[in-house]
Amino acid sequence: MKTNKTLLSTAVAFSLLSSANLANAAGFQLAEYSATGLGRAYAGEAAMADNASAQWRNPAMLTYLEGTQVSVGAIYVNPNIDVKGTTTLKHPLTGQTVAVTDSESDDFAHDAIIPNLYISHRYNDQLAIGFALGTNYGMETDLGKDFTASHFGNEASVISKEANLNLAYQLNKQFSIGGGVRYIIAEGSFGATAPKKNILGVQQGTTLKYMEGDDTAWGWQIGSAWQINENHRVGFTYKSEVELKLEGHAEGFGFNKILGDTRDFYDTGSMTLSLPATAELASFHQLSEQLALHTSINWTDWSSFKELYADLDNNPGSTVKEEHWKDNYRFAVGATYQLQPKLALRTGIAYDTSAVSDKNRTITIPETDRTWLSIGATYDWTQDFTLDAGFTYIIAKDAPIKESRGYSSDEAAQAVGGQFVGETTGNVWLIGVQANYRF
Repeated sequence: MKTNKTLLSTAVAFSLLSSANLANAAGFQLAEYSATGLGRAYAGEAAMADNASAQWRNPAMLTYLEGTQVSVGAIYVNPNIDVKGTTTLKHPLTGQTVAVTDSESDDFAHDAIIPNLYISHRYNDQLAIGFALGTNYGMETDLGKDFTASHFGNEASVISKEANLNLAYQLNKQFSIGGGVRYIIAEGSFGATAPKKNILGVQQGTTLKYMEGDDTAWGWQIGSAWQINENHRVGFTYKSEVELKLEGHAEGFGFNKILGDTRDFYDTGSMTLSLPATAELASFHQLSEQLALHTSINWTDWSSFKELYADLDNNPGSTVKEEHWKDNYRFAVGATYQLQPKLALRTGIAYDTSAVSDKNRTITIPETDRTWLSIGATYDWTQDFTLDAGFTYIIAKDAPIKESRGYSSDEAAQAVGGQFVGETTGNVWLIGVQANYRF
């Protein structure tokens, strides 16, 4: 792992005191950038300008913020994800069943807190600038070494922290544009261990494959806003793909080229990981003095995530895990109701499609469709100081998992410990708070 840290990376790491343990949007994407948006299931975000956090989803929205504003908050994530099935081990020569074992891991993603910080400043009537600290991607699963299908993978993680510097310009009363640079610090890992029942006779928990690494990279984002009239607005935003070269090391006899060769293996190397491009089209509609409606359609280029491949320094490269994901879409609708002059209520619902087909779902990233149900509120303590709170319950659709999936890396693992057939179930609770101040 790299030990050199820049001043900026230290600042980001200090601000982001903890990282997410499970992605709550598709793949290993994190939608949780603010408690304000959480209360409406992140519906209409690219067209919303509640506070300084608006720049995270659309930098053009900075032109709708007055003065200098600061938003700081955090979202508590409580995932409850389970995998259950059976593993069938067969003799590699005769094909006879050697053992059938139950394979179960409950609640294998830990709780987490996702913090954030945003600052915006209206320089003049046309120009605004902003700075943001947060995260777009992160996940961590740990099924344990006693999981009887651990030969397909028992742990995986992607942890990222991001800093944005944004600029927005109001072209006229109807149109605004914005853009920014993104600095990302990321690390990732994947591991697989030998189960208790295996044809090689090695001890349970012996490392088959493990690779970890870290990297820093730059990306960019652009956004626009169209104020159709005083009651209706449309926003569009795009974030670039970010290519990471996670430099670190690989270990485990699974990297040996001959099946059954259990000699120790260790080598330095790297693993390429793409944080995919995203886009959002959103709208905001003030239907009456009290009621507003907002909607979003989001797209993520998950088809760029095809495999985890170890590019080793002193040995031939090796596929760690085949992935073959597909693009995903998210649909959200929400509403805001001004109950009192000081109190606004929110609600929203969203549907997040899976980034994998049933064939390509894996134990370590049990990706599936999700439904979001959200409520939230804003209270104006003073004219310049507001507090937001949001609550979301995510229902993860039950989905099947089968490994091996027919890929060579899976078949090698199946030869060691057998085939897994089962399903994933789960839900996630999210609670967020945020404070906003305008100078």
